[in-house]
Amino acid sequence: MRLQVGSLSCGYSEEKPVLERVSFTVKDHEICCILGPNGVGKTTLFKTLLGSLPPLAGEIRMDGEDISRWSGRRTAQAIAYVAQNHVPPFPYLVEDVVLLGRVASTGYFRQPSARDRELAEAAMEDMGILHLRERAYTDVSGGERQLVMLAKALAGEPRLLLLDEPTASLDYGNQIRVLEKICALRDRGYAAVMTTHLPEHAFLCDAGAVLLQKNAPVLSGPAAEVITEKNLYDAYGVRISIVEHLGPDGRMQRLCAPVLNGNSEDRQ
Repeated sequence: MRLQVGSLSCGYSEEKPVLERVSFTVKDHEICCILGPNGVGKTTLFKTLLGSLPPLAGEIRMDGEDISRWSGRRTAQAIAYVAQNHVPPFPYLVEDVVLLGRVASTGYFRQPSARDRELAEAAMEDMGILHLRERAYTDVSGGERQLVMLAKALAGEPRLLLLDEPTASLDYGNQIRVLEKICALRDRGYAAVMTTHLPEHAFLCDAGAVLLQKNAPVLSGPAAEVITEKNLYDAYGVRISIVEHLGPDGRMQRLCAPVLNGNSEDRQ
């Protein structure tokens, strides 16, 4: 699978696009992290990738096909979307929530088949939540809830995962656990595009990066080239040092260390 976004402009009005000239590529065995300050257009970009908004200009292609011409059902079969902070209106069982990932293939009114249940069970096992299958989704922890949403996405057999801030509102341990699961899926061959407010997530996941900025060109490429101290300051208006240290696996790791002194005066 190869997703190519080329010179994409998106928004709600041709006269005033939210984003312009966004270009990046992600393929199997790769993660792409979308970064940028609040209000810069990350949600608008996701809506356009999912077909909820038509592109204003440019193109979105999957394996060479223009996906803006796809039906909603075909898009849902190929691209699984995992929203942040999902709270269901009813206390569905975890297994039933995961089975909902099959709806794009089966429709809303058909009973789940044996194969549907096998795929749901395999997805729960992949995410390490099989023991939660008979628990109410509303009763599991925030970290477990995100893993349920990932399992639901996997059950649909997608070609691409779109993850909207998958670690938002999670404690530190659960953030790492969710990132580990996402990286494990990447290693198995999945492609993923995820938004995050923590630039070092791109380093941790050995990902590509797209940095969206207000009134400035979109930057895209390997994380080490996009996520620099200058680019982070230009995007967020605060000083951040990028430090390196030798990780427990013997590899050099990059981390982002905010500088707290003087930021409030930088742009006054």
